[in-house]
Amino acid sequence: MKEVILIKDGEIALKGLNRNSFEETLMKNVRRRIKSLGKWNIRKAQSTIYLEPLYEDMDIDEAVERIKKVFGIAAFQRSAAVEKDFDKICEAAVDYLEDELMSARTFKVAAKRSDKSFPYDTPKICAELGGYILERFPHLTVDVHNPDVTVIVEIRDFSAYIHASQIKGAGGMPLSTSGKAMLLLSGGIDSPVAGYLMAKRGVELAAIHFVSPPYTSERAKNKVLELGKELCDWCGRMSVFIIPFTEIQEKIRDNCREEYFTVIMRRFMMRIAEMTAREVGCGALITGESIAQVASQTMEAIACTDKVAGMPVFRPLIGWDKNDIIEVSRKIGTFETSIQPYEDCCTVFTPKHPKTHPTIEEIEKEEERLEIEELINKAFGAKEKIILRNEF
Repeated sequence: MKEVILIKDGEIALKGLNRNSFEETLMKNVRRRIKSLGKWNIRKAQSTIYLEPLYEDMDIDEAVERIKKVFGIAAFQRSAAVEKDFDKICEAAVDYLEDELMSARTFKVAAKRSDKSFPYDTPKICAELGGYILERFPHLTVDVHNPDVTVIVEIRDFSAYIHASQIKGAGGMPLSTSGKAMLLLSGGIDSPVAGYLMAKRGVELAAIHFVSPPYTSERAKNKVLELGKELCDWCGRMSVFIIPFTEIQEKIRDNCREEYFTVIMRRFMMRIAEMTAREVGCGALITGESIAQVASQTMEAIACTDKVAGMPVFRPLIGWDKNDIIEVSRKIGTFETSIQPYEDCCTVFTPKHPKTHPTIEEIEKEEERLEIEELINKAFGAKEKIILRNEF
């Protein structure tokens, strides 16, 4: 009896003629994620991806934890693979699922038989295996409607596979199947969640972060890099571009009216983010903005910042409540880092009474006092690139 992992894809099944390319990308992502655990035989058949360890001492538990974070997987199972002999199937089911059956009170057997040459049909497999289990575990009773344990037997082309509980996958689409986008990564709660949600839709991430020393500290920068590393648990690797922003903020402070500072600052960020995105092949920007959360996230303020963006701006959190965002940040492991008390440049020179309903004409008039192109090119030219990877 050998233990394997059976992976079921989700939305990929709807891709029609493109399905094979999505499945190949998913297999590549799975292969990369578990490569350091040893050698695996990875193949696909009958809408299932099979992961078979080539050595007995390989860490299946760790493989399961890593596979949980691979986008494109709806569900998967740890399964015993045995010869397609009914006596061996019965023995394997009892041995492999002993712990689940001992702790349960009710069970049922479910069977699937894609290999029609197998001598038992599915009703007979269920009846005979169910009787065998009752003999070995007399404390159990059969409940076909709401059992504590469902013993599943799949008779496939290669082997018979036996498993019980199904493990929920990360869902979404395989990473890199939906293009690449630049995430404006702050030190807060929202932007890492926005990046995670877009990665879940198959978008490969790069990130950009703005620093304003001496107003922001090295600890604030390191906090953002730690958030990037935590996102890499889901997206594999990511380039983070660090942009010096002090001079731009000081010029805005010295030349523009205070109530417009935040929106003008955001417009500079968008311009620089777009330039960086185009340089590395990104087709969109991603922000963590949520409508009405802060003064710079009103409809009018967002319209002003979008006016300078020459590519799509994705805001996956635009209609989310803060509590919902926090819930996801806890799930993906970024919350505790996000709440560390090291502030980013967005808090520098924050106006006491920000303009919540600015017009584009008002903002553009304020910006006439600035050497926009010179400031942008100087900051863009001084950027620092840091490549982050997970430890897989």
